[in-house]
Amino acid sequence: MINKSDEEELKSLRKRIFITGYKGGMAHLASCFSCLEMLYALYIKGILKIDPTDPKQKDRDRFILSKGHGGLALYAVLERAGLIEKDMLDSYLKENSLIGGEPCMRDCEWVEATTGSLGHGLSMGLGIAMALKLDKSPAYVYVMLGDGELEEGTVWEAVMAAHSFGLDNLIAILDCNKIQKMDSVANTIREPHWVEKFESFGWAVYETSGHDIDAFTKCVHRVKENASGPSLIIADTVKGKGVSVMENNPNWHFKLPGKRDLKVFMEELGITEEELA
Repeated sequence: MINKSDEEELKSLRKRIFITGYKGGMAHLASCFSCLEMLYALYIKGILKIDPTDPKQKDRDRFILSKGHGGLALYAVLERAGLIEKDMLDSYLKENSLIGGEPCMRDCEWVEATTGSLGHGLSMGLGIAMALKLDKSPAYVYVMLGDGELEEGTVWEAVMAAHSFGLDNLIAILDCNKIQKMDSVANTIREPHWVEKFESFGWAVYETSGHDIDAFTKCVHRVKENASGPSLIIADTVKGKGVSVMENNPNWHFKLPGKRDLKVFMEELGITEEELA
């Protein structure tokens, strides 16, 4: 469930993401909106064990947004958590911008891996998890993937390897919004059978809602309590969550609204003409 305060915060974050993307001239809005509650739970509700005063604290939990096109959502949540300054997010895709459209380690100390080229985040997370094991660190590595991204072959190289290394500190989160770029995942590769595929390579698989903060948080805790190897959380989500014209619509993977649809965004996110100017 989502309490009233969190619901208002999430609407405010969607508004912030949209206005920032609109003023920047481009954004993967639908991908940002499908994973927002989970990013909020990780950074705002305390799932990630991090020190806000020290981005590189040795035993911090690591988070990698492998579906890097949701980077604007990550930066918005980092701002709301007080981890980056407002000026950084405001500069998005403007002249002398401090951040780009996807997470980059060069731009922000809180970004653990540069992503955007899909399929590589889990492999990087696997390597980090192995290093933490060697250092006997209690830290966890969380990697968020998209279901369209799972069509990339490098993902499965990491999936196959993780169990053999006993990486009980590696937790993959699948933002399962069932839509990729311009069509549904099912229309592209038929029924994906994610549960059976991951389990066949030795992963423990859990399923939950990606929009119910309480359910998602409890699922993460359950994973950590029971982990004996790598784990996958399949989070059921809606691509474009929060704006009616964008929800479950493949046409919104990468575009901004025209004049007619802009009215819907403004009405449903509570945006004024002055805020958009």
